[in-house]
Amino acid sequence: MVFNSLTFLVFFAIVLIVYHGPLSWTQRKFFLLVASYLFYAAWNPPFVLLLMGSTVIDWLVAKRLAVTERPAARKALLLISLGFNLGVLGFFKYGGFLLDNFTRLMAQIGVQYQPPHWNIILPIGISFYTFLTLSYTIDVYRRELQPGKSFLDFAFFVTFFPHLVAGPILRAADFLPQCVEPRKATQDQLGWGLALMVIGLFEKVVLADALMAPTADHVYAAVSRAGFLDAWAGTLAFSGQIFLDFAGYSTCAIGAALCLGFVLPDNFRFPYAAIGFSDFWRRWHISLSTWLRDYLYIPLGGNRGGELKARRNLMLTMLLGGLWHGASWRFVAWGGLHGSYLVLERMARRLWGGAAWLSLRAVRVGLGLLTFATVCLTWVFFRAHSFGDARVLLTTMLSGAGSDQLVLGAGNVLGVAAVTLFLLGAHWWMRDTSLEARWEVIPWWGRSLVLATLLLALVLVPGEDRAFIYFQF
Repeated sequence: MVFNSLTFLVFFAIVLIVYHGPLSWTQRKFFLLVASYLFYAAWNPPFVLLLMGSTVIDWLVAKRLAVTERPAARKALLLISLGFNLGVLGFFKYGGFLLDNFTRLMAQIGVQYQPPHWNIILPIGISFYTFLTLSYTIDVYRRELQPGKSFLDFAFFVTFFPHLVAGPILRAADFLPQCVEPRKATQDQLGWGLALMVIGLFEKVVLADALMAPTADHVYAAVSRAGFLDAWAGTLAFSGQIFLDFAGYSTCAIGAALCLGFVLPDNFRFPYAAIGFSDFWRRWHISLSTWLRDYLYIPLGGNRGGELKARRNLMLTMLLGGLWHGASWRFVAWGGLHGSYLVLERMARRLWGGAAWLSLRAVRVGLGLLTFATVCLTWVFFRAHSFGDARVLLTTMLSGAGSDQLVLGAGNVLGVAAVTLFLLGAHWWMRDTSLEARWEVIPWWGRSLVLATLLLALVLVPGEDRAFIYFQF
């Protein structure tokens, strides 16, 4: 069940009606828990058992951690949680990847090993809810969080349907307190929540799917025939598509939760107006970047131990962050490039960090555009079908080599350019504020006109029925 489907609209309407009916607080939470399991089961019912298993194990482990004092016993309990969650994630998400690489390694040393075909379905959202439950157990282990008192609240926290399959990756410290007292959306929350859902669906259905995705698909399916303009247009199209797709999902998720009276954290803060790569990761997929910082980068040593160790920790964090996105060396390369950018940025800051010219507006805009262009280059590895395709396309983009014949029509190129300029302009306009702050200064009739236009576009613009990109992660 996806947000951009009629099935979800019916599901969500029923949820709103029942939730705001004459139920006790416990009954409302139980209803949302059941609705969330049904939402997840719409993909593949048996995988609900994995979700339940992760919930029960981390709940029990956290309870024992809270009353256990012996360090060895506490470490053993933590290993149970880590072993189960990462073991399940590794089996379903990385089993085929590891088997393929083992087979290639054997072939390199002259051993012909032909394994059985790996035909395991990846449970949707497993990367997201695995990180969510792990953060809960780790926080309790560190004694930064007391375990929840209610299993219903914890199960609801894990399975709450707006964030379940593609984030944001919640923290128990932020969400569990919202489960204590009865919550119903105020009139303002309901209105803003529905507006966010319309905006998110417009980003996904109209901008990402109808305008950007076809161009990206066309270019990346014809890499060998792509010229300079094709390569850049296709990559800019995917850069816009992946932001609008994922930010559209997060916007819908935040809006859906707000309609029920719950507040989810922002997951994007206009990342294509970032000035530098550390700024980019403070704005892109914020719930993942902060998770990697708190549960990987800092435990590795963070900035402690000298500059060389800090660079090593950055690289390891970004390489593993790339692998989190997908079981492919292309994602590792994507993470490695971002790690390299961050390391180079640290080196540049040590040399020129205090220079007055860096505060000039023209310089900041130039650095922002350079950041955007360099991030676009990394998206080639994210979207390409193989390393060979990525190499060909990057060579074309950077050198101008390639076919003289356009794969795309002039209309496609101009359309991508228009949406990209709109996207960059919007991000720079709002980089130091929020969507809500901008929305509030618009008069009521202006907001109504905007929403009516977006809804009309959702109805009239034809497009394919595409799942959200991050569902595959």
